Amino acid sequence: MHPTRKAVVTAAALLVMATAGCDAGAGVAASPKSSAKPGCPTARSRAEQAVKKAEEVNAPWKGPTTGPKAVHGKTVVYIAQTLTNPGVAGVAQGFEEAAKILGWHARTLNGQGTPGGQRAAFRQALDLKPDGIVLSGFDPGIAPEDVKKARTAGIPLIGWHATAAPGPSKDLQLFSNITSRVEDVAKISADWIIDRSNGHAGVVLFTDASVPFAKHKSDLIKKELATCSGVKLLSYTNIPIPQASSRSIGEVRSLLSRFGRRWTYSAAINDLYFQHAAPALRAAGKDGAGAPYNIGAGDGDPSAFQRVNGKQFQAATVPEPLSEQGWQIIDEFNRAFAGAPDSGYVAPVHIATATNSGGALSWDSEGYRQAYRKIWGE
Repeated sequence: MHPTRKAVVTAAALLVMATAGCDAGAGVAASPKSSAKPGCPTARSRAEQAVKKAEEVNAPWKGPTTGPKAVHGKTVVYIAQTLTNPGVAGVAQGFEEAAKILGWHARTLNGQGTPGGQRAAFRQALDLKPDGIVLSGFDPGIAPEDVKKARTAGIPLIGWHATAAPGPSKDLQLFSNITSRVEDVAKISADWIIDRSNGHAGVVLFTDASVPFAKHKSDLIKKELATCSGVKLLSYTNIPIPQASSRSIGEVRSLLSRFGRRWTYSAAINDLYFQHAAPALRAAGKDGAGAPYNIGAGDGDPSAFQRVNGKQFQAATVPEPLSEQGWQIIDEFNRAFAGAPDSGYVAPVHIATATNSGGALSWDSEGYRQAYRKIWGE
């Protein structure tokens, strides 16, 4: 068993032993869920079962176990939407780590968080004449001419959160797009709010409408929240990710002024929003472990885990297995170079909280490094 999962199981066993002989309620923390009568019994029951499954801590590798042996001597370039996005940066680290195993030359370029910066990075990548290019966190549709040039040059493109769906994209010329299923991430994030609030919540939803993938995710969260009549969407707040550091504090102050105690839960398309919301919530006298209870629908970077584990203005995250997905990108390139199809693998969703994280700062399936190295013969 993974050490993190083992720690969680051990802690749970010790808690049972410690409380078994106590009087009812003595020394036991109150349930985090609302004690009110469920506001939507059917939706809440369904959400409870989904959340329970997503919070399970054992994660044996369910990805590919077969594929082409390593192709050597390749150069690959990773274009980041912005390296201030911790999810994008986390995948870049896994990408570079896996490339090193194969002896490939890997380079990361920063798109600076703007379409213009991303197009400039794309042109720079093409000038390097690499064997493969990653488009991470931005829509290939912003650079149709560069996509066409890559195709003409025979350079395979792989996306990370580049489109809404995992797998190949013929329209955008992607050999594969690496992401968990946005429908699953959005649904489980909303279900967590429905379940934890017992069907009674006032919700603020943060999104980046400039990124189609992000906007689609937040629209799906909104749709799932609407399945519970007792959950009210107070605000659908658009803050582009590159502006989160400059705008979040002011926006949060405004939301607190408008909604006060009615604001009990938040969801955001990226954990980054809560990093910047925390100072405003703290200045308003909010308890880091209290309302609004915040869940990030991606990406599960170390700073998000630190906030979750420390109960500092973020109660949960739906993490992408960032390092694992960086390795998957390299494996998909190896398949492309060998003339094989993409692996078709999509990581399942998981919810990390202070209760089940075991103090970890990331979430990945167990044994993915060993599995890929075995495939590659390295």
